[in-house]
Amino acid sequence: MEKHDHTFHYHHPFELESGNILPGFQLKYTTLGKLNHDRSNIVWVCHALTGSSDFTDWWGDLFRAGSAFDPKDHFIICANILGGCYGSTGPLSINPETGKPFYHSFPLITNRDVVRAFDLLRQELQIEKVYTLLGGSLGGQQVVEWAIQQPEVFEYIIPMACNAFHSPWGIAFNEAQRLAIEADPTWKENDIRAGSEGLKAARAIGMISYRYYETFNQTQAEKTNDKLDEYRAATYQRYQGQKLVNRFNAFSYWTLSKIMDSHNVGRSRAGIKEALHTIKAKTLVVAIDTDFLFPVGEQKFLAENIPQAQYAELTSLYGHDGFLVEFEQLDTIIKQFYQQRKFSTVLS
Repeated sequence: MEKHDHTFHYHHPFELESGNILPGFQLKYTTLGKLNHDRSNIVWVCHALTGSSDFTDWWGDLFRAGSAFDPKDHFIICANILGGCYGSTGPLSINPETGKPFYHSFPLITNRDVVRAFDLLRQELQIEKVYTLLGGSLGGQQVVEWAIQQPEVFEYIIPMACNAFHSPWGIAFNEAQRLAIEADPTWKENDIRAGSEGLKAARAIGMISYRYYETFNQTQAEKTNDKLDEYRAATYQRYQGQKLVNRFNAFSYWTLSKIMDSHNVGRSRAGIKEALHTIKAKTLVVAIDTDFLFPVGEQKFLAENIPQAQYAELTSLYGHDGFLVEFEQLDTIIKQFYQQRKFSTVLS
């Protein structure tokens, strides 16, 4: 199956939750597979913080032959998030009102703005029903929010390693990363490379929250007791910082971290639990036993408050990043979920 890249252009003023206006936007999206005759095989993927629309690049094993989302049976879509830097409108995009990149003038975007932009793409594609909506971390937050905004659209949702609102713990980690970017003297400049050294430090902070104590013990331990400097854990952190700088920019990282902080399904609604109670999709909530950033209690809260939701837990050495690593476990859990739900439907 061939995958295809597309770009959706929205040529109208887009009012943001903050009250600011984005003068139109574009979303890059990737598709794989073919629509069936009744358009009932659509799987929509929401990517994590620094992901792209090319889900085969970072979650490929979940969409291979024989998997729960085999592309010969499903039509799979993933759009790059608003504010990102992989083809969708973001801080480095040209502001049509000035003819120059937005840079620091890019407006505050919230998770709800992101979901509303996705839904405009859905409407443009004339998709009335989505078989399954899934995503992890920031993508999982979007899954939950979208299922609340459009409860009639989704048959199944699978939010992973996420929550109903971003915790003070998570916001503190994100603010520490933004402080690292701010400390870079180039950050104030209107330049594509602004904040790059700060971004390296921000990513190193983030990596600590994406993994956990035993991850580093088992993967970065020294092979000798004689080291005085250049420890493996230290060089690993520097490597991860440089790796991100090679493919990302500080402006989008800043913007997307603010999007994550804004996630709260109870805002301007009756409350968090009440908002979750409105979800109509059949739901599988997936947690990771070693998740340091989104502890399992947050996923249990989702499962307890989304009507008839099921809860499953991955066992992983890799902490929060486990949903990107534990393909075999995840594939098995998802297949079992579908089988149980379909069996329950037959019995009813």
